[in-house]
Amino acid sequence: MWSVWLSVASLLIVLATHWLYRWRNPKCSGKLPPGSMGFPLIGETLGLLASSKSIDTPPFIKNRMKKYGPIFRTSLAGRPVVVSSDPEFNYYVFQQEGKLVERWYMDSFAKILHQDAARINAHKNVHKYLRNVILGHFGPEALKDKMLPQLEDAINKRLYGWSKLPSLEVKSSTSAMIFDFTAKQLFSFQADKSKEDICESFTNFLQGLMSFPINIPGTAYHRCLQNQKKAISIITSELEERKSNPEIRKGDFLDQILVDMKTETFLTDKFVIYMMFGLLFASFETISSTLTLAIMLINENPKVIRELTEEHEAILKNREDINSGLTWKEYKSMTFTHNVINESLRLASVAPGILRRTLQDIQVNGYTIPKGWALMVVPAALQLNPGTYEDPLTFNPWRWQNISANVSAKNFIPFGAGMTSCAGAEFSKVLMGVFLHNLVTKYRMTTIKEGEVIRSPALGFGDGFHIQISAKHG
Repeated sequence: MWSVWLSVASLLIVLATHWLYRWRNPKCSGKLPPGSMGFPLIGETLGLLASSKSIDTPPFIKNRMKKYGPIFRTSLAGRPVVVSSDPEFNYYVFQQEGKLVERWYMDSFAKILHQDAARINAHKNVHKYLRNVILGHFGPEALKDKMLPQLEDAINKRLYGWSKLPSLEVKSSTSAMIFDFTAKQLFSFQADKSKEDICESFTNFLQGLMSFPINIPGTAYHRCLQNQKKAISIITSELEERKSNPEIRKGDFLDQILVDMKTETFLTDKFVIYMMFGLLFASFETISSTLTLAIMLINENPKVIRELTEEHEAILKNREDINSGLTWKEYKSMTFTHNVINESLRLASVAPGILRRTLQDIQVNGYTIPKGWALMVVPAALQLNPGTYEDPLTFNPWRWQNISANVSAKNFIPFGAGMTSCAGAEFSKVLMGVFLHNLVTKYRMTTIKEGEVIRSPALGFGDGFHIQISAKHG
C-alpha cells in the first residue's frame, strides 16, 4: 500500500510541477514579452490593486516598466495580459480595432455590465449604432443646440446650494451633481423625487469592479453587485413604464432607444437596461474624479485662478447682456480653460487601463502577443511619462500652448483612441468648462481639509477633500 500511495503522490507532484511550469511559461508561437505570470490563478492581481498615495503611475506598472521595458506580460485575475506603455504601438493597435484587437472586459466588468451586453458591444455594427446615438444626445451638436443652457442652469443651482453650506466634500458633491444631471438626460430620473438614493449606490463603485469577481458577503465585489441591483431596478421600472405607456414622451435618451427597439433586434430589454447602467456609471465616475482633481489643483495654484478669472470675466464684459447664459462661441473661446481641462485630464488618468483582446498573434519589437490574450494600455504611463511631459507630476496648464497634435494623439488618451474612443468626451469637457466658468466668476473657494490623492489603481481622494464656497458678491 505504501508503494501505491507513493506512486500517487509522485504522480500528483509531477502533474502539479508541469501545471505550474505551463502557468509560468504560456504557449506562444514566438517569443513572449518579458515579465512574470505571478502566482497560479491570482497572478499579480494583488500587486495591481495595491494603493499608492501618489498621483504618479501606479507602482505595479512603473516598477515593471523599469524592469522589463514599455511592453511586458503579467496575469491579472487569472487572465494572461500584456501591458503596454509604448505610444507608437498603442496608436497602431487602436487603429486596428476589429482587425487585430477587439474591445474586452475583465470578468468583474463583464458580469456587472452583463456578459451578453459586453459581447455585443464588441460587434462593429452595434458599437457604431451606440456611438451615433450617444453622440446624438451628448455630442457637440446636442450640446451646442440644447444641452448647454440646461447644464449651466443645473450647475448654477448646485453651486448656489453649496454656497449655503459651511463646507462640502468635493468628490461626493460633484458626483451627485453629475449623476443627477446625467440620469435626468438619460431617462428623466429626478433624484429629489426618488425614494432610492442610487447616486450613493455608485459611490466607490469602481473599487468593487477592480476586485476579484467573488460574490461573497463582505467582499467589495458583493457590495458592488448589491448596489448595482438598486440602480438596475430603477432603470427597469422606468423602461417597463415607458413600454406600457408608449404615449409618454420625455425627450430624453430613453425615448430614442424605445423608438429604435422596434427595428434594432439587438436592443433587447436586458441589453438596454445594462447599457443605460453602463453609461450612467461611466459619466458619473470619470468626470467627477477629474473635476475633483481639477478643483484641488486649481485651489492650490493662485496664478491659475487669476488667469482663469481674467479669461471668464472678459467673457462677461464682452456680452451685450451680462445676465445671458453661456454660448457655444464663448465656450470655444476659453483657451486657457481648455488648457486647464487638458492638464487635469492628463494628471487624473482616471481609467486604470484600456483593455483589448487580440484577434490574432501580434508581433511587436521582436515579441509575440498570442491570439486571445488581453492587451492593457495604461493611460497614466503615457500621460505621466517624463520623456514626453517635462515635470509630468506638476500641474502646468501652460504646457499645452506648445504641445503638438502629433504628440497628444499618441500620448494623451483620457477618452481612449481610435474608432472606439469615448463618445462622451465633448460632454465631459463642456461640463468642466461650464462649471469653471460659473465657479470663478461668482464664487471663491477656501480649503477646509486638504485632499490626499490615492491610486488603487483607480483615482481616489483618501479621507476626502473639503472646501467652503462663498459668493463673491452679496
